[in-house]
Amino acid sequence: MNWTAIKAIYLFEMARFFRTLAQSFFSPVLSTSLYFVVFGAAIGSRITEVEGVSYGAFIVPGLIMLSVITQSISNASFGIYFPKFIGTMYELLSAPVNFLEIVAGYVGAAATKALFVGVVILVTAFFFVDVQIQHPFAMVVFLLLTCISFSLFGFIIGIWAGNFEQLQLVPLLVVTPLVFLGGSFYSISMLPPVWQTISFFNPVVYLISGFRWSFFGAADVPIGLSLLAITAFTGACLLVIGWIFKTGWRIRQ
Repeated sequence: MNWTAIKAIYLFEMARFFRTLAQSFFSPVLSTSLYFVVFGAAIGSRITEVEGVSYGAFIVPGLIMLSVITQSISNASFGIYFPKFIGTMYELLSAPVNFLEIVAGYVGAAATKALFVGVVILVTAFFFVDVQIQHPFAMVVFLLLTCISFSLFGFIIGIWAGNFEQLQLVPLLVVTPLVFLGGSFYSISMLPPVWQTISFFNPVVYLISGFRWSFFGAADVPIGLSLLAITAFTGACLLVIGWIFKTGWRIRQ
């Protein structure tokens, strides 16, 4: 493993993040505050508790997942798409590095940025509601797995995209609706039976459910199933990326 190459790619991507650190910090804080004002105050006044937890605290895990998933995909997809756009991808492919080292550098940086946003949102939430974390280790595991898996997914999107419009197509039209419909701001048990069954076909439900369990000890699906789902998704993304570099699909065009 060429750790020097991984470090170089990682630091290059993180340098772009540090140049806009103020924006990266204040944007999630402002967004989180607005969510708490709109959902916590407006809806929370009508829904006081969900599964024995105050509504303001209940939405915290879903809010973190929403931002982390979005940030992971956008950071990773732009990180790998930009070298394709300006033509420096060929220099990277001709360098003595393999695809695992390239993926580790770009995905590691994207996951780090998303993790930073998730921590900022969690800290901001403490100023609005009383948040209890019953299983901190499980919370960290789910957060890290989510950052890594969706950064891998964003990496695939960045390679697939042929222009900046396509770069935003999947996150806006597919991922964001799945997150909102995945129980981010409500419990699946609150839905009619038919919609509960449909919701279980949404893979994001398992991520949010497991992450929420780490906070409150309550989940819509078994915790083991949530871990299996996120592990399977991560493995599937790795297999797709391996196939992409093996065949050169969308890279050597």
